[in-house]
Amino acid sequence: MSILSGKVIVITGAGRGLGRAMAERCAAEGARVAVLGRDARRGQAAADALTGGGGEALFVQADITHAGAMESADQKIYERWGSTDGLVNNAALATGLGGQPFEKITEDEWDRVMSINVKGTWLACRATAPYLRAAGHGKIVNITSDVALWGGDLFLHYVASKGAVVSMTRALARELGPDNVTVNAVAPGLTPTEATEGVSQRRRDQYSMGQILKREPVPGDIVGAVAFLLSEDSDFMTGQVLVVDGGLVVT
Repeated sequence: MSILSGKVIVITGAGRGLGRAMAERCAAEGARVAVLGRDARRGQAAADALTGGGGEALFVQADITHAGAMESADQKIYERWGSTDGLVNNAALATGLGGQPFEKITEDEWDRVMSINVKGTWLACRATAPYLRAAGHGKIVNITSDVALWGGDLFLHYVASKGAVVSMTRALARELGPDNVTVNAVAPGLTPTEATEGVSQRRRDQYSMGQILKREPVPGDIVGAVAFLLSEDSDFMTGQVLVVDGGLVVT
């Protein structure tokens, strides 16, 4: 039996990259997948591909930085399927960041990164939690980054935002635990997708030299951890961070 059979899973930023790979894995495991994002073309294409592959999927257009938009999105998902069992907070701003000393980061860029990566994660959790509580169970999986654990240089705003996601994961786990809702995080390393095409060779070299496993990761290396944390196999885990980066960070 597929480990997510019949579950309704909401994935933010699932129109491309790691988010789309997560959506594909969840659908393959029997989940009904809500693809949530701002880009209607990519989001609808992802949902259509999941449906064409025999799964059940719905695209909902929403900006995760706006509370009303997130509340409306979750209501649409509930109206479609009558429940919500899990949320994956994958949407984040990463493209084009990096290479700047912290003194050179502009206030506007700092605020934009924090709005999407931190505020967006909070608002998605806030909008989804009532449905998980109503179901009497639920799973939240936040996608952070291993840089929050080893302190990647020259993109302080991104590192700080992903560190905030780690801290939020632990605090939310305590708040939602009494409602039988688990909150965990996955911390990938540098994984080649559309979002990481602009990463410098210097950063790529840091990973290739530091990893224990000497090969480049693929999205499939990450999505298994996400599916596990959404499944009943992880029911007694909460407040944890799973690092999936080939052994660059060893905890």
